[in-house]
Amino acid sequence: MKRSIRAAFLALLLVPAFALAADLTWPQWRGPTRDGIVGGPAWPGKLGEANLTRTWEVADLGPSYSGPIVTEDRVFVTETVGKKDEFVRCLDRKTGKQLWKVDWAGAMTAPFFAARNGSWIRSTPAWDGEALYVGGIRDLLVCLEGKDGKERWRIDFMKELESPLPAFGCVCSPLVDGQFVYMQAGSSMVKLDKKTGKIVWKTLKNADAAMGSAFSSPILAKIAGTEMLLVQTRDELVGLDKVDGAILWKKAIPTFRGMNILTPAPFGDGVFTSTYGGNTRFVSLKSEGGKYTPEDGWTLKYEGYMTSPVVIDGYAYLYGKDRRYICVDLKTGKEMCRSEKRFGEYTNLVAQKDKILALDERGSLFLIAATPKEFKVLDERKVAGTETWALLAVCGDELFVRELAGVTAWKWK
Repeated sequence: MKRSIRAAFLALLLVPAFALAADLTWPQWRGPTRDGIVGGPAWPGKLGEANLTRTWEVADLGPSYSGPIVTEDRVFVTETVGKKDEFVRCLDRKTGKQLWKVDWAGAMTAPFFAARNGSWIRSTPAWDGEALYVGGIRDLLVCLEGKDGKERWRIDFMKELESPLPAFGCVCSPLVDGQFVYMQAGSSMVKLDKKTGKIVWKTLKNADAAMGSAFSSPILAKIAGTEMLLVQTRDELVGLDKVDGAILWKKAIPTFRGMNILTPAPFGDGVFTSTYGGNTRFVSLKSEGGKYTPEDGWTLKYEGYMTSPVVIDGYAYLYGKDRRYICVDLKTGKEMCRSEKRFGEYTNLVAQKDKILALDERGSLFLIAATPKEFKVLDERKVAGTETWALLAVCGDELFVRELAGVTAWKWK
């Protein structure tokens, strides 16, 4: 018995520390690897009290679209209060007790149909182990000390880049890589020094200033053998050299009123994306002599909306404008299955191996089998009393749900 315990302990020591930390935290938009895929202990097949219990709740928060950020011992949430100020709160991960909070003036009114759902802070912060990078709705980025909330620096993109206030507010969630932060803001794609907030380079300036900044958030990906910054603007899909911002390739992505919202998914030598008012497509990237040529590998008559896809075993799982779930073979573009039932207006997806957790805006959590053969809901459960537009955070055996009026922590049994 002692020998088996010792062997298990030694095996644990061989697992890289960063891998363990990645499974237990949620440091940025869409999780540790920015693609909605997580490791950790296997999820149960049901969502009832016997499998999933609530451990704490913090109520009476202002509304927010930002997903919670979870570190080893803390949870960070944002909110808009009184339609005039933005707050960042730091909570104890075990208890939900507030450790600190900071705020600044920042609010606006979203136009058109977006106003129906509220004009709240949108961008999900990023955590680098010491500092939190928070995008405010009025197109600014604020860097805060994680331990006490002290402000390190802030940049007002409208002032710095002489750009207009984005019509829908700042939506893009910052990406931290090494000593730099990348973000679509100021009607451009921007790289900043994370220590000072100084702009290193800017590119992809939006010619139509009235459209403002983009909705999608950038990711790093290795495509056609080259690591690049993958950026979806309001009308193009672009590969950038992260060092100097040089445009490696770009391709027009048709959509309605620039609503390229979801974060695209790299796969093999290409990229999967889907747009509102456009279609679903796979962009293949060919490389020859240092030059890159993007081509449509296939297209599918299906419109994605706000939900970023998850990719499992060569299949993309997506939620579209028609409020149905769909599974697509990334190699062929063949639709494998689609849900008959229509669900909520929006959902966000987190996947582990053969299961997907989907949290929709009605506060309903669905456990879905990740299989291309058929769409199958394994279980569902109400986990919030108010609307849930923010991303679900899954860390090890814990779930964190940010609803409009508060945040709750849950634990797998």
